[in-house]
Amino acid sequence: MKNIDSKGHVRGESIYLDDIPMRVGTLYGDIYDAPCAHGKIKSVDYSEAEQFPGVVKILTHQDVSGENQIGGIFPDEPLFAEDEIHFWGMPIALIIAETEYIARQARKLIKIDIEKLPAIVDPKEAKAKGSLIFPPRTFKLGDVEAAWEGCDYVFEGSADSGGQEHLYIETQGAYAYLMENGNVRIASSTQGPTAVQRTVAKVLGVPMHKVEVDVTRLGGGFGGKEDQATAWGVMAALATTALKRPVKIALHRMDDMRMTGKRHPYRSDFKIGLNKDLKITAYEVTFYQNAGAAADLSPAVMERTLFHATNSYYIPNVTATAYSCRTHLPPNTAFRGFGGPQGMFVMESAIAKAARELGVEPHEIQQRNLLKDGDEFPYGQIVDHAEALSTWENAVDKFKLQSLRQEVDDFNSHNKHLKKGIAMQPVCFGISFTNTPMNNARALVHIYSDGSVGVSTGAVEMGQGVNTKMLQVAASTFSIDPAKVKLETTNTTRVANTSPSAASSTADLNGKALQIACDKLLERLKETAAKVLKSEVTYILLQDDQVYCEGKPTELSWEQLVQAAFLDRVCLTENGHYATPVIHFDKAKEKGHPFAYHVYGTAILVVTVDCIRGTYVFDAVKLVHDFGKSMNEHIDLGQIEGGLVQGIGWMTMEDLQYNDEGKLLSNALSTYKVPDIYSVPKEIIVEALETEGHEMAILKSKAVGEPPLMYGLGAYFAIQDAIRAYNPDYQMKFDAPFTPEKVLNGLYEKSNVSVPGV
Repeated sequence: MKNIDSKGHVRGESIYLDDIPMRVGTLYGDIYDAPCAHGKIKSVDYSEAEQFPGVVKILTHQDVSGENQIGGIFPDEPLFAEDEIHFWGMPIALIIAETEYIARQARKLIKIDIEKLPAIVDPKEAKAKGSLIFPPRTFKLGDVEAAWEGCDYVFEGSADSGGQEHLYIETQGAYAYLMENGNVRIASSTQGPTAVQRTVAKVLGVPMHKVEVDVTRLGGGFGGKEDQATAWGVMAALATTALKRPVKIALHRMDDMRMTGKRHPYRSDFKIGLNKDLKITAYEVTFYQNAGAAADLSPAVMERTLFHATNSYYIPNVTATAYSCRTHLPPNTAFRGFGGPQGMFVMESAIAKAARELGVEPHEIQQRNLLKDGDEFPYGQIVDHAEALSTWENAVDKFKLQSLRQEVDDFNSHNKHLKKGIAMQPVCFGISFTNTPMNNARALVHIYSDGSVGVSTGAVEMGQGVNTKMLQVAASTFSIDPAKVKLETTNTTRVANTSPSAASSTADLNGKALQIACDKLLERLKETAAKVLKSEVTYILLQDDQVYCEGKPTELSWEQLVQAAFLDRVCLTENGHYATPVIHFDKAKEKGHPFAYHVYGTAILVVTVDCIRGTYVFDAVKLVHDFGKSMNEHIDLGQIEGGLVQGIGWMTMEDLQYNDEGKLLSNALSTYKVPDIYSVPKEIIVEALETEGHEMAILKSKAVGEPPLMYGLGAYFAIQDAIRAYNPDYQMKFDAPFTPEKVLNGLYEKSNVSVPGV
């Protein structure tokens, strides 16, 4: 089945926040935010802005009727600043005006007096000063201290990875209006409708049932709208309840980039020990997570970093410790991979350093340490259905690794100022929310008397194709024409208490809930068919819009069956609830079985570096991916390609920069670069691993949202391989992203090689 949203997208008919018709009397909001990263507010003068023609009201923390608090995990994030500023871009006031233009003009007239205080932007500095979001956590396996003595080789180093701007096409926003009896309805560009509902209720001081959140789709999310969409929905709701008029807020791109958190930058230190057979016997790593000014989702992101600290490898002795460090940057948040990529990058850096010091290829160490069934992860889960070695061997065989390596070497021997590099990148990613209670979902299904079907789930469509997969589940369960099925918007009144669309679990959780609801309805319809046909239920089958009895088609169509059930007063509405079985995790022991299953894969990346300019082009990325039994290969392939390129962007060009005062410098598309069509690898080949899939995945089709981003990690090491071919004196360092400036420095550092023409 093709993506059901494609036609609407290309025809411009798909509904996003800006496509919602504005109600009569709609007002527009703009946020006045902090012009420094840390300080005490001495005074704010709103008088000139309030008198500006068209300004209706300026709301501050004093106008909050409930709690001035939007922190989801910890209550440490005010909606509006009160006495102290914690980050550059922190909301201070909301200007409500007759037009968006008026609100923006009025914002310029606000005057503020701030006593500036020192800003912390480096997580290691924050840790040294005791500025932590919460106490550190450590995962352990075996005895690392004792293991060092048995290692033949021990290497130490550091690895830093930068942040990453989500850069969703649709910026943050919300549209709110009042309904009867003081109820408020919010159209929100959010991955977490229930999070918006819960927080609006808290800030307004009302029960959750007074708040309805509705989401048609998002113009991208990537994690940036899991928690950080909440503030704008809350502000819109606060304004509409205060003014009794509809209110819309949609952030300007530069405001969005300045005010919102990003992927967490990490600074990390590692120590790795190997024996003579290149088996990794000990690994110690310390992560310093730059959480920003408030917790947001940092505790959960940090936890997943620990879960994925060893990537696809079995290491018998591990100690992984992580600190969530409070700085004066915007609160950093979820981003595709959710802390996993940061942990994996350090693991791959440690292997790369060990390989260089030992004079072997990194892939020799990688291959010898891949996970197999029966191995234990540092968090206690025992490996089963391991496909690490299968994807590796398939990639090596299908893409002829040795020939590729030889082609790279031959090219390098015949070219002076162009050098190629190659890298292998295995991936192992756990699927489930690591917070066990979040692993549940519901679905509501109506079969109308004419045979058409309405489906509501908690899944939010944001370009990943989950609507198509939900439609497939319903249509295949009933065995009816997909045209008979309608996917409703995601709405907190129809489906309550939803987990956000995140953690690559959306299709699994909501699809399983939908399957349960459809199965219940199917059984009722079979009972009706048996009654009509005077047969036994066990003989009834629904197939291709027709009722079969004892393996033969009958004259009873789907529509006739539904009509018969309707006339017989059979319930044609059902709610399905699914909670992932088996999974559990004890945070006191840091042990458990947190993931329903793991997704595996292996990529080979080839790059060509221009050794005069420091620029690079990715010639090819060839990978074998563990899809399970893909229920939609076209959608899954799109997710692989998009995730891969986004991961390459993070590793190469997306250089998020703040100055020492906490001001965002890469604050526009002229200063922050994301991969464009010219940055995409010239060749991307994706081969599916032949496998039976996993029962915990919907229709045995494994999650595909986050795992492919990690293939992009190999971009860093492929570039490094090319640099070494040009400059043997290059000293390996691990500081992503590997921008052309850094590449150029690496090409000529500590070398007698002169830059041509200089």
